[in-house]
Amino acid sequence: MKKGLLILSVMLVVFLAVFTLGAAKQVLHIYTAFDADQAEVYINAFMQSHPDIDVKWVRLSSWQVLARIRAEAANPQASLWFGGSNTSHIAAAQDGLLEPYKESLAWQFMPKQFKDPDGMWIGLYVGYIGFVSNTNFLKKVGAEAPTSWQDLLKPEFKGEISLAYPFSSGTAYTTLCGMLTAIGSSKPGFDPEDDAYIKAFDAQVHHYNESGSACITQVGQGEVGIGIAFSHDILKKGIAKGFPVVMTFPKEGTSYEIGGMALIKGGPEPELAKIFYNWALSKEAQDLYKQFYRIPLNPEATVAKGCVTAADVKVLPIDLLWYGEHKDEIIDHWHEVTGK
Repeated sequence: MKKGLLILSVMLVVFLAVFTLGAAKQVLHIYTAFDADQAEVYINAFMQSHPDIDVKWVRLSSWQVLARIRAEAANPQASLWFGGSNTSHIAAAQDGLLEPYKESLAWQFMPKQFKDPDGMWIGLYVGYIGFVSNTNFLKKVGAEAPTSWQDLLKPEFKGEISLAYPFSSGTAYTTLCGMLTAIGSSKPGFDPEDDAYIKAFDAQVHHYNESGSACITQVGQGEVGIGIAFSHDILKKGIAKGFPVVMTFPKEGTSYEIGGMALIKGGPEPELAKIFYNWALSKEAQDLYKQFYRIPLNPEATVAKGCVTAADVKVLPIDLLWYGEHKDEIIDHWHEVTGK
């Protein structure tokens, strides 16, 4: 009898200990624009190094995150926006949806071109837009892989191009900014020459996707001949997987993104969000980017062999701040030109 009571007491103590530990665990809510497979790697690594914090996260495209936090402005449901093109973060900051944070040591030492001067967002990585072409398709139509924005208008590429909608994807909006910078005047925004190009390009498109990287698999499997996406995604999802694809860049210059991170104003767990923010800029966190061919902004982090850097491509002088602040009007005009 005594032995039974002793066992019961031990079991009760263990149960209470487990219950107490579980109850003490804090929860951080995140919206992320990283692809789900990448977000899982980063967020799981954070939770392993911070076992007292559980992260609940939702994967959305950059534009979808912006729409979500706009809709939830009166009652924010997440505390951190992790990843995605900084033009969307700039638009969110302009709407008063982000919380400034300058206390991070990484923020203080980050070069000014990779952070908001008021601390509304900070860069995590950089990426460059490239073209991905199916080599079997190129052989079939007797064409070279495109090396110019104008090449995309060639007759043999009609109905063979896939990319994302610029209103749903940061990748596609970055592509659109590059087109407007390369084709028209040096002044940001649309002009008549840009309108004509975008209309002609739209006629070449087989279909648009919600996700910026979806076109890579489609090109690799031969569903379409050409896709437009970030070079790190082309490397990871196309070349590294052995698909018959080749990557090229426009000779006029390519567009780029600063992938960013920001605290959401009024988020339910601001202090937990700061812990994640600080970790995400650490060498430990940014070393994970090499798995996905991303270029980390922590100078101590490891860069994967074969990554595309600014030294490998001609980079357009895109006014990212302007395109972030005028994102809604640029998208509205794109709708008018394309009818989509």
